[in-house]
Amino acid sequence: MKTLDRWLTSPWRRSVTAALAGALPMLAFPAPSLWWFAYIALVPWLLLARSAPTGRRAAWDGWCGGLGFMVAVHHWLLPSLHVFIFLIAGLLGALWAPWGWAVRRLLAGVPSRGRAAAAFLVLPSGWLAVELVRSWQGLGGPWGMLGASQWQVAPALRLASLGGVWLLSLLVVAVNVAVALLISVRAARVPALASLLVIGAVASAAWVWAPRPAVDGTVRIAVVQPGVVSGADSGDRRFDREERLTRQLAGQHVDLIVWGESSVGFDLAQRPDLARRVAALSRATQADILVNVDARRSDRPGIYKSAILIGPGGPTGDQYDKMRLVPFGEYVPARSLLGWATSVGKAAGEDRQRGGRQVVMDVGHGLRVGPMICFETAFPDMSSHLAQDGADVLLGQSSTSTFQHSWAPEQHASLGALRAAETGRPMVHATLTGVSAVYGPGGERIGPWLGTGASTARVYEVPLAHGVTPYVRYGDWPVYGALLVLGVLGAVEGLRKLRPRPGAPGPRVPPARTVHGSPARPGR
Repeated sequence: MKTLDRWLTSPWRRSVTAALAGALPMLAFPAPSLWWFAYIALVPWLLLARSAPTGRRAAWDGWCGGLGFMVAVHHWLLPSLHVFIFLIAGLLGALWAPWGWAVRRLLAGVPSRGRAAAAFLVLPSGWLAVELVRSWQGLGGPWGMLGASQWQVAPALRLASLGGVWLLSLLVVAVNVAVALLISVRAARVPALASLLVIGAVASAAWVWAPRPAVDGTVRIAVVQPGVVSGADSGDRRFDREERLTRQLAGQHVDLIVWGESSVGFDLAQRPDLARRVAALSRATQADILVNVDARRSDRPGIYKSAILIGPGGPTGDQYDKMRLVPFGEYVPARSLLGWATSVGKAAGEDRQRGGRQVVMDVGHGLRVGPMICFETAFPDMSSHLAQDGADVLLGQSSTSTFQHSWAPEQHASLGALRAAETGRPMVHATLTGVSAVYGPGGERIGPWLGTGASTARVYEVPLAHGVTPYVRYGDWPVYGALLVLGVLGAVEGLRKLRPRPGAPGPRVPPARTVHGSPARPGR
């Protein structure tokens, strides 16, 4: 222990240690998917910030740990962003600086019962506030939220129907705080154990009493995943492969066929022959086909990514233009200043254009679907709005071909389980090159994943459920509660600063003087 203390006396070594500690939660996400590790992954980081000699050093520990967390969880972006990933991680890592300060403020030394109790409220709330800020699409969106690591845990998915992924993040951080106290402060072991028991009891009660989605039917949806197609004429050859795979679905009584993101690389108004070929496939399979066009539009300036529904007679008029674009992937923020990023990475050479609203499409057979494109499936509010607008099935069209041999495809596919559980609606995640996945209305996996090596068309029996989950009904209430806790903390700290210290000497008042300038005598 003394050796470790001497090691951490160096600011640089301590900063590196904090970054490594912050990177540990990456193991809880796919591909490793060690979901249980999330409940102890923050403990080294908490212990380090707790032992900081000053509040300023604890804030640095929070900042460095945040940098390590962001780089580790998004490491697969390195081929696209290059040096930018460290710049962005450094900027976003600063969000954890107040969190590191709060760790030391509440857990340093031997915390009183009041400080320990406050830690179980403040530290999870502070973490959630960080996730809220960095979830803004301009900062990269809500990828790598700590609660998302619980996507395959059935009780956690039940909790997600109550408070979304936000509630899961609160739970995970609270358990980490309790474990950190349990192993570091002998005098706090009883309250730490009591806190773990309370967390377990509340989570169990919520799991038991959370309403289950009532399945009231099924629908047959086919996913067409062409796989990797490269070369100068890859657009035409990919379309040919998608056409061949889709034709195999004839006679299988499917209700809807979904192609992946950028499955059509040409504007259908300029290539009516492609629209006619897809319409012929719709007639052959007796199902509407949802394609995704990534091309320069003929009816308006710019390049759009659009989900377009095509029936037996051609495009039905149902179309959704992607609203939330990937920074540096589909547009470059402040291009006049950062446009040079296109020369060192795979940043977009030209900014894609944004759509203006979400769309729910009628695909026949009384089925209504809500499409999302690419990383829009990471945003809980988008799927929630689609459920409120009457979507029976959530659809995600994606292409992670740029990150084919990384953890990104599995991480992206796992998000569908959370969106399904939050909304009580099944989720179909159809990709161009894998991983494609389908989830039931409770977030349970339906059928096998289609991995990055698959080139196939597969039909899924998708259960349907209706009703409104508490999360859709009440929204992001865990976020509001966390902000309230932080507001109360700020008010308490402010009052403490303004309150005079006990025992402090009062201001010196000079003795009163007579008209002649001599001190007045008592009683005179």
